[in-house]
Amino acid sequence: MFTQEQQIIEAKIKEFCAAHDIPLAELKWQPIPFSGEWGFATSFFQTAANEARAGKGGKPVPQRAQEMAEQVKAQIGSVDGISRINAVKGYLNLYFSTSTYASRVVDEVLASGFNFGRGTKKNERVMVEYAQPNTHHSFHIGHARNTILGEVLARLVEFAGYETIRASYPGDLGLGVITVMWIYDKLYKGQEPDGVHERGQWLAKLYVEATAMLEKQENETSEQSAQREAYDAERREMYRKWDVGDEYVRNLWRETREWSLEELREVLKMLNVKMDVWFYESEVDEPSKVIVDELIAKDIATDERPQGGAVIVKIDEKLGLTKEKYRTNVILRKDGTTLYLTKDLALARIKFEQYHVDRSIYVVDSRQALHLQQAFAILKLWGFPQSEKCYHLGYGVVNLPEGAMSARRGRVVLFKDVADEAVKRVLAVESEKSGDIPVNEREKIAYQIGMGALVYSMLSMDNNKDIIFDINEALSFDGRTGPYIQNAYVRANSILKKSGTFNVQPSTFDYELTKHEIELIELISRFPQTVEQAANEYRPLVMAAYAYDLANTFHSFYHAVNVMQTEDEKIRNARLQLVMAARQTIENALRLLDIQAPEVM
Repeated sequence: MFTQEQQIIEAKIKEFCAAHDIPLAELKWQPIPFSGEWGFATSFFQTAANEARAGKGGKPVPQRAQEMAEQVKAQIGSVDGISRINAVKGYLNLYFSTSTYASRVVDEVLASGFNFGRGTKKNERVMVEYAQPNTHHSFHIGHARNTILGEVLARLVEFAGYETIRASYPGDLGLGVITVMWIYDKLYKGQEPDGVHERGQWLAKLYVEATAMLEKQENETSEQSAQREAYDAERREMYRKWDVGDEYVRNLWRETREWSLEELREVLKMLNVKMDVWFYESEVDEPSKVIVDELIAKDIATDERPQGGAVIVKIDEKLGLTKEKYRTNVILRKDGTTLYLTKDLALARIKFEQYHVDRSIYVVDSRQALHLQQAFAILKLWGFPQSEKCYHLGYGVVNLPEGAMSARRGRVVLFKDVADEAVKRVLAVESEKSGDIPVNEREKIAYQIGMGALVYSMLSMDNNKDIIFDINEALSFDGRTGPYIQNAYVRANSILKKSGTFNVQPSTFDYELTKHEIELIELISRFPQTVEQAANEYRPLVMAAYAYDLANTFHSFYHAVNVMQTEDEKIRNARLQLVMAARQTIENALRLLDIQAPEVM
């Protein structure tokens, strides 16, 4: 919002450095927190360090940085809109009058609207891969953490200016998939329930039942043991038939797989997630075998099958590392079957060559960190420059108070159950408080609030930490929660409705601002920078924390500052414009967090 002044000053800095043969480092501007006036600053420490490395300067870096700042200040002179400039400890500080800064911030928000905070267009294409549960199971709360983190990250990088592709990569093959197909075909064919979610959840129950039938039991009889082994033989025979393309088994697989995918698509719709690309593990299985041959031919992989071994990549050795970092990895078993790593390599090639992706972000739980680092290292050996911009957004697992979730044991919390419970709880409160709101409108509001609570509970903790999922905590509406942020939006809305105006007018803040007005303007002004930080660091938590701080600041403003009762019309108008700006910024932040902004609560 101060681009014009910044560009003028940057041009003068570059002119000065060019004239004095100074190797100017990238200028990074930071806002100066309010202390009687607002401003922004840039440092000359990196430029002084560059000069020292080039054998110039002849002075200690701090002293030389301060000297540069003073010389640049003299070069700049006066700039319209900037009240004063000073040079302190190697920093060039630019200040604005309080009224000018406040007006510029508020007017920029109101002029930009939904686009306030949007970054300039970047010349890189980003693919975010997330929302990829295995098929033949049901979508649980752990999958929800993955999906919410991925969607919010996609929204952030897209809003920051990157062309963004959302990709899902469900696991649709393997023994777990075959296990569900086997028991369905053997015992339950044609008994599937109606309803997308019911059918998906039913498949998960079949998996639990099949696992119990196939697992060795304590003190089992010889007859029970023989039965279990016969079941396992049937299951593995079905897997063999799938592998050779048996028509009956493949058709059964497609039909049951579609039930899982239907449920997944319905859940994504509930979360307002729209995938651009669907990859499937089954589709990259055969191409990955071709890649193995290519890696052998390029002397990246070593074929030890003639000696009864597997195809391996000695990653550390090939990279010339003297200490173990990536280890040696198998990319094809001795029986000719692929591994997850093999298929990840095949998928990466498709991303880079078919979709021309510059940055590839993998939203995968933290336990896969080494696996993905190995994949990135092999991609580097293979010659893909994009390997340097592959990023693993890891996240901790979601556990239950009684321990880890287990699909095999049926110990999971299904997302749909939690979402339904969230809406039910909100409706119970809304029915008491909002009897004048029509029932269908109450249901819509309850959905917005309940989902806001659920989504924010997944974003408010550091993604690297494990979560112990407690439904009561997740659906709490007090404290650091989604509904608390939504309520700030509703309160702003309420003020504007009472004022009878949503008109955007030029704001004038040439009066003594209260502490609460200053804090609110300060936080609003930081929104564009927060978008860039969250996108560049791949950290949804940065935006989640900001949204809470902004809401908290607005709640304080709401209680302390009299907007409607202010007698001075000019002050009242300025405050209404500030409320409009806060409302818009809260809405933009909520949208990036995949949380809806209800009009009333």
